[in-house]
Amino acid sequence: MSFDTIVALDTDFDSARFGAVCLRHGGQRLHFIALASRPVDAGQLPEPWRKQWPPFVPGLHRMLSPDGLVTLDLLIGEVDAGLAQLSARIDEIWLAAVPSSLTVLARLMADGAHLYAAQLGDAQRAALQKAGFVFDDSRLRAVFQRRGAGRAVAVPPERRAIVIGAGLAGAAACERLAARGWRLTLIERHGQPASEASGNLAGIFMPQLSKDDNVATRLVRAAYLYALRHWQTLGGVGTGFEGSQCGVLQLARDAQHAQVQRQIAATALPPPEFARWLEAPEASTMLGAPEPHGAWWFARGGWARPSSVCAAMLDACGSLLTRRFSRSAVSLQREQDEWLVRDGDGSLIAQAPTVILAAGNGAIHLAQAASLPLDAVRGQVTHLAQGRLPELPFVLCREAYMTPAHQGIVCVGATYDADGDAALRATSQQENIGKVADILGLPSFDAPLAGRTGFRCVAPDRLPLAGPLPNPAVPGRCERLRDVPRWPGLFGLLGYASRGLIWAPLAAELLACQLEGEPLPVEVQLAEALDPGRFLLRERRRSGAA
Repeated sequence: MSFDTIVALDTDFDSARFGAVCLRHGGQRLHFIALASRPVDAGQLPEPWRKQWPPFVPGLHRMLSPDGLVTLDLLIGEVDAGLAQLSARIDEIWLAAVPSSLTVLARLMADGAHLYAAQLGDAQRAALQKAGFVFDDSRLRAVFQRRGAGRAVAVPPERRAIVIGAGLAGAAACERLAARGWRLTLIERHGQPASEASGNLAGIFMPQLSKDDNVATRLVRAAYLYALRHWQTLGGVGTGFEGSQCGVLQLARDAQHAQVQRQIAATALPPPEFARWLEAPEASTMLGAPEPHGAWWFARGGWARPSSVCAAMLDACGSLLTRRFSRSAVSLQREQDEWLVRDGDGSLIAQAPTVILAAGNGAIHLAQAASLPLDAVRGQVTHLAQGRLPELPFVLCREAYMTPAHQGIVCVGATYDADGDAALRATSQQENIGKVADILGLPSFDAPLAGRTGFRCVAPDRLPLAGPLPNPAVPGRCERLRDVPRWPGLFGLLGYASRGLIWAPLAAELLACQLEGEPLPVEVQLAEALDPGRFLLRERRRSGAA
């Protein structure tokens, strides 16, 4: 896709300018990146863009036209900080705001890129000329001429891949790559998709807030908002797949926690459609029970059935997807630039230049991924009959969560256990019931043992792994992620912990962009935080490996 795509950058988003660029490149693939340091009035944009328009919260927000030809990335934040966090090759730039660092700007430019400006001072023009821009007689238009060695010419990938694991991670990888024309073979050891960690009746989707807006918070926000937009292309929550965008009420744990949340609400000033802090009286009214500390209301949050989301993503792949279910990938072997995937008998299941490991905890049973620091964390969900608890029209959470009733079942959970017991346990069920009863101000109670046990795949920093997998067998000093040795053509989408519903679409989009050489869907700092090589890098920095 990226090899016939025009990539444009606007340093101060203007809807009229965006519309004009779309018309000028009509019929071509266009990737339009726009910086926005202040709220944007999207009212003048066509309805498909208005429907996807994000709340004004920091970060990169990716949107797609109905025909798939135009991608719009809106990067909300200051211009200089935004440019430093872009990973893209720019063919055209509209310089509405001149950044303080033209070195950063020049790093993004393709050789021969065109610059357009409405006005420039003599000092700004001179600085741009020094950075490599050659102006014409208008003194407002220029062409970028890279000095010294240019970038290596990108080679289009051979669009064939094997995906191992048919849960949320693997299904999303198939869908995002099939959208770019890849032919995919999906290998799953069970007879149906979503048979392990993605098999729960309900998963919760909601953002995360923190006082310092740290990397994890920013990543969860990016994943949550991207998932909400992407799910529209699958038909939407409750239509394209089972679920409900009913809202999530997240209660403060105690008075101290509530005070921190008030500080977040006062300083971050999140738009109410994204997150709204409720003081105790309003939270109590919503809950129908006393809530002394207050709560966050996430109006666009809710729940979805992961297996139905998987089915929708796999169906979207059409004839580009070949399913090899009830087959276990036991070994990977690289021969003549292709990976060969074999089962326990040594029989060849599939071969392709690219393999994506998306099998959760099962990935580390393959030799190439055995060193990844992934842990299995047991989680038991309790299924209660409708009416056993007060009925709420939204998801409730604090130390535990409770979903609205669906098909007569309320889901309550989930435990965090360090053992590998897959059986349902009465003690885990009582833990779940006790927590949600405490939230609702009710005495605990007994119920027939019912529910499901799954095992989250968790990394030490509780962030996913999305990208090329490291090869620790290759020695050498590592100072940066680019120094980490990698397996050729081997990638991972792993470690989604408790947020697989929202991690899956964004992580798959990130990997697809890496494979295709497209602009990344998140800031560079966030992409690096998900790099599977980060653990090997830390290890070699500590040891001073030579």
